[in-house]
Amino acid sequence: MKAKAIVRLKFPSRKHLETFAKALEPEVKKPATSRSEADIEKKEKFLILRIEARDTVALRATLNAYLRWINSIMNVFEVLESQ
Repeated sequence: MKAKAIVRLKFPSRKHLETFAKALEPEVKKPATSRSEADIEKKEKFLILRIEARDTVALRATLNAYLRWINSIMNVFEVLESQ
């Protein structure tokens, strides 16, 4: 059974969107496992993350990994913007 998820994130600016997309690009190009694939798309101020996995366990693991990376990037932005 295939499992799929789509996450749509809105950014305050195109600059933020480009930075996030560029930071996630290496993970999309070379996935850590063959059990799932991810793709990112930029549309206006939205980053669209599509994940397809062999099963729900792989989907959950991949989704959690991407959400953690996104959260880490957000934390870095917050620190940089506060200085």
